[in-house]
Amino acid sequence: MFDLAIIGSGPGGYVAAIKAAQLGLKVAIIEKDSSLGGTCLNVGCIPSKALLESSEHFAQASLHFEEHGLEIKSLKINLQKMMERKTKIVTELTTGIKYLMNKNKITVFNDFGSFVSSTEIALKEAKKTIKAKNILIATGSVPRPLPGLDFDGKYIISSTEALSLKSIPKTMSIIGAGVIGLELGSVWSRLGTKVTVIEYSKNIAGPTDLQISKKLKQILNKQGLNIVNEKQVTSAKVTGNKVQIEIQDLKTKKTESTKTDVLLVAVGRQAFTEGLNLKAIGVTLDKGGFIPVSNSFQTTCSSVYAIGDVIGGAMLAHKAEEEGVAVAENIFGHSGLVKEICIPSVIYTDPEVASVGFTEEELKSQKVDYKKGSFPFSANGRAKALGSTEGFVKILSHKTTDKILGVHIIGPKASELIGEAVICMEFAATTADLASSFHAHPTLNETIKEAALAVDGKALHM
Repeated sequence: MFDLAIIGSGPGGYVAAIKAAQLGLKVAIIEKDSSLGGTCLNVGCIPSKALLESSEHFAQASLHFEEHGLEIKSLKINLQKMMERKTKIVTELTTGIKYLMNKNKITVFNDFGSFVSSTEIALKEAKKTIKAKNILIATGSVPRPLPGLDFDGKYIISSTEALSLKSIPKTMSIIGAGVIGLELGSVWSRLGTKVTVIEYSKNIAGPTDLQISKKLKQILNKQGLNIVNEKQVTSAKVTGNKVQIEIQDLKTKKTESTKTDVLLVAVGRQAFTEGLNLKAIGVTLDKGGFIPVSNSFQTTCSSVYAIGDVIGGAMLAHKAEEEGVAVAENIFGHSGLVKEICIPSVIYTDPEVASVGFTEEELKSQKVDYKKGSFPFSANGRAKALGSTEGFVKILSHKTTDKILGVHIIGPKASELIGEAVICMEFAATTADLASSFHAHPTLNETIKEAALAVDGKALHM
C-alpha cells in the first residue's frame, strides 16, 4: 500500500509527489498521458512561452534592430524550426520530470485512474487496483468550449492546437481577451497574422487592475492586435476553408458577419473530472464543476485531497505547486498553508503584466483606506537602454499602517520583477521597508523602489 497516490502529473501533482517522497512517504503517481508534466508543460505554459520568445525575437529584429545599428537585409520565418525548438524544450523538461520521479523513488503508472473506494484506484489499461492511505486529485483542467462552437482542431481550435499550427494563417479571430487569448494573439500577430480579439466584457485581462488593463489594451492595439470589447460571437460555421462568424455588439444589439481562417476559442478552462468516478467516494462537484475542498485541501472524503485547477480559483501552475507542497506537509503531520493573497499572476505579452495582492478596484469595493504610488519605466535608465520604456509600476498600501496591499506592473520583465513584491507581501513589509532597501543601478527593479517612494510623494527621479 502507498502512503500517497496522486492522479495527475502536472505542476501540482508531480511537486506534491516529490515533497511527499522527501518526507519519507511511499508515493505513486498516475498519469493518463504518455508524458509527465500535465497541461502546463506539454500544451500550456512552457510551449506558449517558447513561441512568445521566438515571435518576440522576430518582432524585435523586424522593427527595432536598426535603432541599434543592426541591419538585416533578409529576415524570414521558418515556422517548422520554431515549432521544433518549442518541442525540444518541452521534451527536455518532461524528461527532467521523469528523472526526478526516479531520483525520489516515486512509482509512475502511465494509465487512467478512477476511484473504487476512498483508498483504492482502478488502473484502466493495467486492469488492476492500487491501494493508498491518502489520494490526491490533481487532474487539472481542459479548454472550455462555447455552446454550439465545438472544437474541430483545424478551423475552430483551442489553445492546444494554436500552439502547433502548421502554417501562419492570414487571419485569426480569438474569442476571449484573457491571458490565453492575449498571449496567443500576440504570438501570431507578431508573425504576420491579422488578429482580432473579441471580448464580452468592458475590459481585457480578466481581474487585472483596471489602470493596468487599460494601458495594456492601448499598447497592444498600437502593436496591431485588434481588440474589440463588449461584443460576442453568436454563431460560427465552417464554410470551405474559412470560418464565418456572427458578432453581436452588446450595446447596439447589431450583428455583423465576417470570415476568418482560424477561430480560437479562449474563454477559459474547466476542471477535468471525467471518468474519475467521484461518486464512489461521495464527492460531488460545485456549481462551477469544481471539487470543493477545505483549507487543508481535503475533500468531503477525509482521505482524499484535491489541488490546482480542479478546485477552481486562479488557474496557475505555481498555485498548484504550493498547494501540492501543503498537502504533502499536511499528510505528514505538519501544517501546510497557502496564502492566496500572495499568489502572483503574469501575462506574457509585450510589455509583460504582473500582479500580486489586491487591485485598486478591490480596495475601493472593500472600503479600505489606501494610498498609492507609481513610477514609469520611461524614467528608468535600464529600460531606456533596453528600448522598452512603456508601462509603469503601481504600489498600493494601507493609509495608516503603510503595509503593502498590492503591486501591479506593466513593463519589461514584469514577470521577473514581481518576485520582490511577493516577498514583501509574504513578510508584511511596508512601502517604507521597500523604499529604504538597496536596488542595484541601473536595473529595472529600481522602478519598484521609486514607486514605493512615490506612495508618499517622495520619488527621486520624477
